[in-house]
Amino acid sequence: MKKVLVIFICILGIFSLTANKTKVSGDSVQKDIASKIIRFHVIANSDSKSDQALKLKVRDKVLEYMQPKLKSSKSIDESREIIRKSNNEIITIAEDVIKKNGYNYAVKTTLSNENFPIKTYGNITLPQGKYEAYRIIIGNGEGQNWWCVMFPPLCFIDITKGEVSYKETEKDMKKVLSPEEYKMIDNQISNSGDKNSIKVKFKILELLKNKKSPVQ
Repeated sequence: MKKVLVIFICILGIFSLTANKTKVSGDSVQKDIASKIIRFHVIANSDSKSDQALKLKVRDKVLEYMQPKLKSSKSIDESREIIRKSNNEIITIAEDVIKKNGYNYAVKTTLSNENFPIKTYGNITLPQGKYEAYRIIIGNGEGQNWWCVMFPPLCFIDITKGEVSYKETEKDMKKVLSPEEYKMIDNQISNSGDKNSIKVKFKILELLKNKKSPVQ
């Protein structure tokens, strides 16, 4: 009986050690990726159909304004500066869209580091963690958000175009990420060769992290 108990304790110890190493590795990859990109989020006032539709109208007008400014950006620092300089005009554009659609919601914007869950955009899946993000918050900001990546400028790639958009996304992301980092977020062909299993991998890491973190 003692032998069985010792073996069981050893197995638990090995599992715990492996889980901790996996978590550390996952955290390191997430931080490396996060340091090289700027996300963009438009957050709706609520989850009502009208508020969600309004969110997309704001998104379209803001992207239309920002496309020529960000499309040729060569670095994350340059993109960050463009976003900061454009902030007041972006707020004006968003407020104008909201007013023309019959609402009086306030608009708030932030360029800050925020915690985000696992998110998929086209053929990339970003792990949970902190990312620099430019956020447009409409009204109460209690609805679901639309998101993309402002640097590199993936927001201007039509992700509905399947393989065409996947190739464009890959090309742009590989300009800023190492091949290993891109492989980690590519949900088209994961390490195991199965589509979308990268999301499962990151979900496991998220659960491990949340298990050891206090509820916020």
